[in-house]
Amino acid sequence: MINWLKSEWHLLTKNYCNSTLAESLWAEIESQYIIKNRHYHNLSHIFNMLKQLDETKTEIKDLDSLKFAIWYHDIIYKSTNKDNEEKSALFALNRLKKIDFNLKRTQNVQDLILSTKKHTIFKTQNNDNAVLLDLDLSILGTDWNTYKKYISNIRKEYKIYPNFMYNPGRKKVLNHFLERETLYFTEHYKKQYEAQARDNLNREIKLL
Repeated sequence: MINWLKSEWHLLTKNYCNSTLAESLWAEIESQYIIKNRHYHNLSHIFNMLKQLDETKTEIKDLDSLKFAIWYHDIIYKSTNKDNEEKSALFALNRLKKIDFNLKRTQNVQDLILSTKKHTIFKTQNNDNAVLLDLDLSILGTDWNTYKKYISNIRKEYKIYPNFMYNPGRKKVLNHFLERETLYFTEHYKKQYEAQARDNLNREIKLL
């Protein structure tokens, strides 16, 4: 997995910077995502999103911006923080300034990352935003055994909280998603994941 991710990073950045800078940025990304308390928000999550992006049949307007958003959307993550997305967006801005990536596209990457905070499409965004959000939540629509591993990994990331604090908060998040008209934005993900995702969320709520 690591070798594939590293290769994908170099393919993405080859048109914007030299290999030395690309390698430096890769090392930074890898070090951030392998921090020990990242049980779900790690390189496996990035790997799954990029792999699914390859299979996505939805039209993409700016593929490179979308990929940079995937790479950097969880670059800063701490379960107790309320501003992970803002910090990740700023981190992306600072790194994309180092390479030959124009300001307008960089701002697009920032908006994409910020949209993952509430999983709501920014008004100024195009369909690429919908694809990013659907990729980020695709785990919700996986088979139950895979979803149970996801539940366990999320719980580990919030291990500082006892159940009497964690469970109500988790239920609130799950119910918020269930109250939405649809969990996913693109037709591809609605058809493939919507029904299973709702079933998984309801089953998890019963376990809390």
